Amino acid sequence: MKRIIALLLVVMLVCGALAACGGDKKDSGKDAKDFKAGFIFLHDENSTYDLNFIEAAKKACDNLGVECIIKTNIAESNDCKEAALDLVDQGCGFVFADSFGHEDFMIEAAKECKDVQFAHATGTKAHTEGLDNYHNAFASIYEGRYLAGVAAGMKLNEMIEAGKIKAEEAKIGYVGAFTYAEVISGYTSFFLGARSICPTATMEVQFTGSWYDETAEKEAATTLINNKCVLISQHADSMGAPTACEDAGVPNVSYNGSTISVGPKTYIISSKIDWTPYLEYAIKATMDGEKIDTDWTGTIATKSVALTDLNADVAAKGTQEKIDEIKKGLEDGSIHVFSTDAFTVGGKKLDSYKADVDTDKDFTPDTEVIADGYFHESEYRSAPYFDLRIDGIKLLNEKY
Repeated sequence: MKRIIALLLVVMLVCGALAACGGDKKDSGKDAKDFKAGFIFLHDENSTYDLNFIEAAKKACDNLGVECIIKTNIAESNDCKEAALDLVDQGCGFVFADSFGHEDFMIEAAKECKDVQFAHATGTKAHTEGLDNYHNAFASIYEGRYLAGVAAGMKLNEMIEAGKIKAEEAKIGYVGAFTYAEVISGYTSFFLGARSICPTATMEVQFTGSWYDETAEKEAATTLINNKCVLISQHADSMGAPTACEDAGVPNVSYNGSTISVGPKTYIISSKIDWTPYLEYAIKATMDGEKIDTDWTGTIATKSVALTDLNADVAAKGTQEKIDEIKKGLEDGSIHVFSTDAFTVGGKKLDSYKADVDTDKDFTPDTEVIADGYFHESEYRSAPYFDLRIDGIKLLNEKY
């Protein structure tokens, strides 16, 4: 009798574990009205980064007619795994997380819940983990940042022509979160876009050591303005830098969404990834029982790379026309953001470079990424791996 009771307990525990990880929901995704998609966000709507994801999640689910369950302010810790498992418990067949530091915890959840599809933005490990139910996604946002940089370059030229600054004073300030490849790729592509229009442009970068810290970001922008930077951009998620720009009357190019609400007299434009196309694709594939790309890269063509409306009251005349012109070049391949003719490292043009694509703990370079005259960003892995320190950009500090 004791053996029978023990056996029954084991069966109950196994069934409970399977249920918690979606083991009894294999057909739940066939009907949209019964399907649930869960989302894990590092911050909430106050973060421009997370707000961009939240809006995309709601739009994608609404377009597909599925239930959307959102968890905000989930730390890059085991809290992420617990949040993922809770979403599975609530019946989600697809679970998505938006921050780089969520990745290891999402992988743990995916290993435990093999009948649920997990996806993660900005991650680097899906193509080496080899899990059928874990996926990474990103987009060629370096192209969007390049176009935003074109708008910055147009503004710098306008300031030079108006006699507000000399050509050699066309110094850009950039507020960065961390000294990671994603941020390096972002500020470099922005700078190259600006310098393609204003050849005398230079840049200084100040890191905050946080993705979202309004005080630190405002202080960083103020430091750059005091260093005589005449235009500010950012890869950080609060209104800190745009507010500092509005206070000082310094033109600003933001990221992940318009900041015109706090900078009506200084905001020019913003680039962002529109996550709606990916989320619709991945959720629908899950519902239909189809394979999701292990490592997906959105592009301008998939409408994953976008610019917010140009603030014509601040932007230089002709900016929209120039952006449209350059965008066509990016789309048809006649322009490459990281063309090796556009930058030098240590005074030298590069014809070869190995990047850390298959990320390991030592960040060992493993993949040749320069060919055909340009650095092939986000082609061998969706998440950025451009980490070159090019001439013309000065880092005032570093944060890891």
